[in-house]
Amino acid sequence: CSVCSELFEIDHIRTIYHIFIAMLCVFIISTLAVDFIDQGRLVLEFDLLFYAFGRFSTAVFAWLCMCSYTLVVPYKALCLWGGLYHSVRFQGGFTFLVGSLVLACQACVLGVYPIYVVVHYKLPPASSFIVILEQIRFMMKSYSFIRENIPKIVKAKLKQGEAAKLPEFSSYLYFLFCPTLIYRDAYPRNPRIRWNYVALNFAQILGCLFYGYFILVRLCIPVFTNMSKEPFSTKTMVLTLFHATLPGTFVLLLCFFAFLHCWLNAFAEMLRFADRMFYKDWWNSTSFANYYRTWNVVVHDWLYSYAYKDFLWVCGGRFRGAAMLLVFVTSAVVHEYVLTLCLGYFYPVMFCLFAICGGVFNFALNDRRKGAVWNVLMWTCLFIGQGIQMCLYCQEWYAQIHCPVKEVTPRATRFRFPMAVI
Repeated sequence: CSVCSELFEIDHIRTIYHIFIAMLCVFIISTLAVDFIDQGRLVLEFDLLFYAFGRFSTAVFAWLCMCSYTLVVPYKALCLWGGLYHSVRFQGGFTFLVGSLVLACQACVLGVYPIYVVVHYKLPPASSFIVILEQIRFMMKSYSFIRENIPKIVKAKLKQGEAAKLPEFSSYLYFLFCPTLIYRDAYPRNPRIRWNYVALNFAQILGCLFYGYFILVRLCIPVFTNMSKEPFSTKTMVLTLFHATLPGTFVLLLCFFAFLHCWLNAFAEMLRFADRMFYKDWWNSTSFANYYRTWNVVVHDWLYSYAYKDFLWVCGGRFRGAAMLLVFVTSAVVHEYVLTLCLGYFYPVMFCLFAICGGVFNFALNDRRKGAVWNVLMWTCLFIGQGIQMCLYCQEWYAQIHCPVKEVTPRATRFRFPMAVI
């Protein structure tokens, strides 16, 4: 079981879970009360959710295209290369040819196509997140599959007339949907599926969506919708920044619980995937180095295996600091890429906080830091960082609405530079 699943079996910890549910109930009641007082009706409208998931069918079609491609092309390409590698005369040239074709296909289908769909059809934020996050997942999955199998085929010692052992398609199909990014021919499996546990996790995901909706409607939109109409002032910015700390922290916890706990556990249960170490007790971290390792173990393992270790292998085991910096920059660029496409504007707040501040904290607040005071410091930095992101991204969102570009070129119809301080 995941860490939270074990903790929720303790009555005292489960009470905290109940408190969050009670807060959701308070959000619902307060929204109903405000609507009744202002408009005289008792109806909850979820216009924001309908907007965020607009053009959902387009996002689903794009996902089907990416999934079909990832399911067929990388596997067939590996089988073609692996079946002929030991029999061709010029192995290096043959590998370069097949690799170039696969890279070209990857660039077109998993590189350009999702971006085209998001930009051309102007997908709203939630639908854009579905397409872009799945684009990244398929790229990481296919890379791991090829990266793990190529060395096995190259190093295989074959007898005369013997064919190379290739991975089973069933193994690749299972890997494509199981909650891990590291390919293995087999994984530990549970004996049965607990469908009630699957239903509970999907219900909790739905609850997190409504939780996020009420946080934005009750704590963010009333503050930021008029802020961008007013002249910029340092006082207003600072006050708004600390006002955004609470909703920013809520969003952080909701994203963690909805995706890293509920979503991954639901798919793990349906696929009887036994390894549920999707995260560790990151909330107890006394250093940012430990926090980054334990927050998202699934992605951390991929970066550690294919970015950090491979960089050290190329450099002969030297430059560990440079390898760690490479991981930080890569992760920061990908995070910023996701937000830029999904929000529709380039505002590198995430990149600066992740690559610069996060990198500094990772080296300064390392594993030698122990004690409760360091845990308090880590949480304080997280609160402030989430407040900065929530404040600046929300302010820029409304700045794009209230201060539109008068002359819009075809290239700038969706992506614009920050105007929050105009």
